[in-house]
Amino acid sequence: SIPNHINSARNALLCYMAETGHTDFANGKMIFLSGSPELERIGGIPTGRLSGIVNHHIPRYLRTNQLPSYETNCIEDWETKLDRIVEETINQDMTLISGIPPWVQMYFDRISTIKQKKIREIFPHFRVLVHGGVNFEPYKAKLFETIGQKIDSIETYPASEGFFAFQYSQEEEGLLLNTNSGIFFEFIPAGEVFDPNPTRLTLAEVKTGENYALIVNNNAGLWGYNIGDTVRFVSLDPFRIVVTGRIKHFISAFGEHVIGEEVEYSLLRAAEEEHLGITEFTVAPLIQQGQGKSFHEWFIEFENMPTDLNAFEQKVDQHLRQKNIYYDDLITGNILAPLRITPVKKNGFIDYMKSKGKLGGQNKVPRLSNDRTIAEELSAWTMN
Repeated sequence: SIPNHINSARNALLCYMAETGHTDFANGKMIFLSGSPELERIGGIPTGRLSGIVNHHIPRYLRTNQLPSYETNCIEDWETKLDRIVEETINQDMTLISGIPPWVQMYFDRISTIKQKKIREIFPHFRVLVHGGVNFEPYKAKLFETIGQKIDSIETYPASEGFFAFQYSQEEEGLLLNTNSGIFFEFIPAGEVFDPNPTRLTLAEVKTGENYALIVNNNAGLWGYNIGDTVRFVSLDPFRIVVTGRIKHFISAFGEHVIGEEVEYSLLRAAEEEHLGITEFTVAPLIQQGQGKSFHEWFIEFENMPTDLNAFEQKVDQHLRQKNIYYDDLITGNILAPLRITPVKKNGFIDYMKSKGKLGGQNKVPRLSNDRTIAEELSAWTMN
């Protein structure tokens, strides 16, 4: 329901204010990078993107500080829209910026290129970055580097089906599950997701450290609805979760069932050890039809290339083996060859998303695919 979305976003900001004492950002300009607010009537019902619908219900007390303009928000072409957003905001006192991390990065890059300055110099009172839609960790280092310093961030977990959780503390891990907002949650152990009669657990029955598929029953009419995400509890009092991946975004071509959380951890750990920046990446299996062993192919756009790509591949592979015992068994048993990395050209992922008509808005690159569709489409932007 709309109150669920609006009140949850408000509560995320209020929790931040209460914990940190930082309230001055509410007096400055705020930008929400979102989809078009133009709605189409289907069967007499206003229909559109979630972010566009929510735009019509932003509280009056935020309206005077909100950017971009309604007209700019209605532009469908992302790059045209981005240019207009930059024009409207580049000379404003921006204090809060919200959006999906890769599109926020595009906005920052465009402004930094024009001004030839770090974001903190352009927006000296920029205090809070609100984000959601994807795991923040792969984008955090580059975002903060572009800003010129680390700033506070608030992670949110909204979807069309409901606003499920939000970061309520700068100190505690995980997102506070929204248990008092018209949603009754159930959880299926990840290993049972595709069973005909899986176990459905209530909050009273979940455990920390285990992966669950998130099931939603809400006052908007959903009943036993699998939203396609997997989560893991890091606390049961209060209930705090981290999103670990998508049910359909996994690799199990050989029974390894590698999930998003595992590939993100493995790559970021290796990148941190080698002082590398990662712009974007995706992973797909390569199944050999003739001689040679199959392997996982990682398509990575680097900020700075490794001096020794083979050594970096080995580091990522070792971290993944430590994280996933089934993958480790396949490598040890000589069923799979260690992973291989295919570097992607600068802005390759942006160009790929543009070619698919999915640049900007709520679109994001899948971390994992169980087939070669994305891998083959990406080949036009690889460095090999």
